[in-house]
Amino acid sequence: MRALKAAVIVMGVLIVAGTVTLAALVAQRLGARTAPLVEAGLGQPSGTRILGIAGGGDRVAVAVTGGGLPDRILVLDIARGRVVGTLTAEAPPAAGR
Repeated sequence: MRALKAAVIVMGVLIVAGTVTLAALVAQRLGARTAPLVEAGLGQPSGTRILGIAGGGDRVAVAVTGGGLPDRILVLDIARGRVVGTLTAEAPPAAGR
């Protein structure tokens, strides 16, 4: 009977130790998953101010004003860290001029 009691206690300790180890490993691996930081400039002139930011998928839209340019929206590619498009309220220049 003593052997059975000792076996139950040992198995109980092993279950608790295994659960604690598993929880610690899961927490460690989840904490290590951080996205790499990408440093990128918007390439806008001095005096430009950010009015708002909106994200969707792998793109981010940044509304900016000032800097001697009309109000505009910059479309950024998050993966590449660069501006892939600019939207303005003005008509684009005609081709061939």
